[in-house]
Amino acid sequence: MVSSLRLPSLTSLFSSPYLRRPPPLLRCPHHHHKLSLPPSLTTAFSSQTTSASTTENPKKQTNQDQKVITPRSQDFNAWYVDIIANAELADYGPVRGTMVIRPYGYAIWEAIQDYLNAKFKETGHSNMYFPQFIPFSFIEKEASHVEGFSPELALVTIGGGKELEEKLVVRPTSETIVNHMFTQWIHSYRDLPLMVNQWANVTRWEMRTKPFVRTLEFLWQEGHTAHADPEEAEKEALQMIDVYTKFAYEQAAIPVIAGRKSKAETFAGADRTYTIEAMMGDRKALQAGTSHNLGQNFSRAFGTQFMDENGERQHVWQTSWAVSTRFIGGIIMTHGDDSGLMLPPKIAPIQVEMSHSVKFVVTLFCGCNISAQPRGVVAVFSLLMSACMKVVIVPIWKKEDEKTGVLNAASSVKKVLQSAGIKVKLDDTDQRTPGWKFNFWEMKGVPMRIEIGPRDVSSASVVISRRDIPGKQGKVFGISMEPSILEAYVKDKLDEIQSSLLGRATSFRDSNIVDVSSYDELKAAITLGKWARGPWSASDADEQRVKEETGATIRCFPFEQPQGTKTCLMTGSPAEEVAIFAKSY
Repeated sequence: MVSSLRLPSLTSLFSSPYLRRPPPLLRCPHHHHKLSLPPSLTTAFSSQTTSASTTENPKKQTNQDQKVITPRSQDFNAWYVDIIANAELADYGPVRGTMVIRPYGYAIWEAIQDYLNAKFKETGHSNMYFPQFIPFSFIEKEASHVEGFSPELALVTIGGGKELEEKLVVRPTSETIVNHMFTQWIHSYRDLPLMVNQWANVTRWEMRTKPFVRTLEFLWQEGHTAHADPEEAEKEALQMIDVYTKFAYEQAAIPVIAGRKSKAETFAGADRTYTIEAMMGDRKALQAGTSHNLGQNFSRAFGTQFMDENGERQHVWQTSWAVSTRFIGGIIMTHGDDSGLMLPPKIAPIQVEMSHSVKFVVTLFCGCNISAQPRGVVAVFSLLMSACMKVVIVPIWKKEDEKTGVLNAASSVKKVLQSAGIKVKLDDTDQRTPGWKFNFWEMKGVPMRIEIGPRDVSSASVVISRRDIPGKQGKVFGISMEPSILEAYVKDKLDEIQSSLLGRATSFRDSNIVDVSSYDELKAAITLGKWARGPWSASDADEQRVKEETGATIRCFPFEQPQGTKTCLMTGSPAEEVAIFAKSY
């Protein structure tokens, strides 16, 4: 099954020399503390990169380095790679095109898993696991499937020091092995519907790669279902693309457009493919998830049949659907800015960062920042426990005689939180300033920071800063520490941030979609980097012509269609629906 990675060839953007550049230092604009970030993405993700790489001194970076994160407007691809390195989301693996997902990046994937897992189970699906190695003969059984995947297959030919009798395919998708097993499990209409999902890794031998967006190996979930009739299968395929759509809007704050793929863009082996398409910050389209109505193509190839209520043998009707770690790349490219990540609160590993300018900082894996004297922190934390899942405690002191008291208080807070079932990290390093730490969590996209200074403690209030509104405009003073007031305020503001990010992304998307009525208008829109939306009933050959001449493809025929008569922008013939064209990842 092709979820979100069977896309047209990537452009030269991915061969940028910046892919070979070590990530820069980040200098905090507000606190004037340079942030020395971890060692870097120094190896190109793609072996296709032919341009000369930027060379820099590999020695340990010092405070004398004055580098900053590449601005988005200057080089979007370099900015993207810098963010992944500096926010500690991922690093390059030793094999070309592979990626090591670091804990913070994996925590975002876990948030995606948690939401989708619950939705899958609510809709009647069960988790299971299929083998990673698939006999090559399985792939060959479905003609269009093998044709579509052959260039991307990774094969195992030797095992245990001996040549294998049959080559094994390292899982590129699982339709074939799923059908092999379904054939053994399904016998009667009473065995249907059969609905399963697996969380797994897949391997596709990509020539041009980009972290999270396109890698040789990636993580995903893939659902597979079998049904007794075509109507039930179609309902399932539409239901699952709706699950993905709601996740994108409600959790990731990404305003995707859901629709049907053209015949040329349909998954190899499917009758119909449904997709969600997202507009990234550089206005390219990202296919963020797909759901396929497979019809009876695989069941006929594998002989997956059942006895119906009339005693007759029938082939099952099937679906498959998937979302991958590509979604993390989509979140970065939709919401991030020149300061780093900007994570929607509902999927942020840290929602609240809590910090203090003098005594210590407590950083919550949710996004606020509160700091207070030791006796005030436990009270503040207790009221936020219901809103947060993980906590990072960062003690800060100015004088040595303050150190013991601060660390003791921080340890006490940690114990209180751990006893409440909250995961806690104590950041007790004394090698970084408060400003550096504030900036570090801003780089990681923490949605909210709560600050408390001596005056705040005396007035029993806090200062709250929002990640989505930079500078003084996003800072509010004098929020009461009284538990019920602060808890209500923090929850309300996190909801506001979630809504703000979705609204901002929606406005950006809508302002960059152009309605066109002719091929010339389509070409002009694509030249400007826009998405073009117009009536379409032309042939596959015409669709290929658009791709060759503009670099854009039909992203989808949206489910939401305008009313009224339509005329095809290419042929002038009547058209029943509009299509969206865009360049894509």
